[in-house]
Amino acid sequence: MAGTRVKARGESVFANRPSPARTESRAWGRFALFAECLLTGVWIAVASLGVVTYPAAFAAGARHLRRRTAHEGGGWREFAADFRTALRGGWLAGLAGWAAVAAVWVDVQAARAGIPGGPLVGAVGVVALIGLVVAGLRAAAVWEPGAVWRRLLAEAGRRTVLDPAGSFLIVGGLAVVAVSAWFAAPLAVAVLGAVAAAAVAVEERYRHR
Repeated sequence: MAGTRVKARGESVFANRPSPARTESRAWGRFALFAECLLTGVWIAVASLGVVTYPAAFAAGARHLRRRTAHEGGGWREFAADFRTALRGGWLAGLAGWAAVAAVWVDVQAARAGIPGGPLVGAVGVVALIGLVVAGLRAAAVWEPGAVWRRLLAEAGRRTVLDPAGSFLIVGGLAVVAVSAWFAAPLAVAVLGAVAAAAVAVEERYRHR
């Protein structure tokens, strides 16, 4: 009886071990998702050439990645359709983003000119700009057709503050893009998809908390 129990235990242990084929399938799936992120980064970069179209580009890219992780269909045509839909209100968000960049640039120039209090104002402006970028990415990560950008950004701003860990993860992704651009600009283009994927993952993590 004891020997039978030991044998049963041994069999259960080996039965729980993943087969080589299953392990290889998981590894291939992760590689395919990584390749999809790189391709999506190229799509986002191309769609962002309109200067104020980057929010819509990230929204379409994030929705494409959500479809892929859910094992749903989708490709360039679906991305383009989502981009056109998101652009209807997204261009205003893009214009506001560039206005924020211009305001921070003025603050930084004031700090460099030696104006009293300039360094503090410049630092606050840079931190605020990073927060706005993170909120914009979080808003794009949950965009759906019919969503109102103003509401998306307001809710994303609250999540940016209430979920600092997730926000710092997105900041890390932005840092990777900056370093990639410093080494080679084409590499940063592909990494944009990884940033969109990070924003999607952060929002999924927040939703399941």
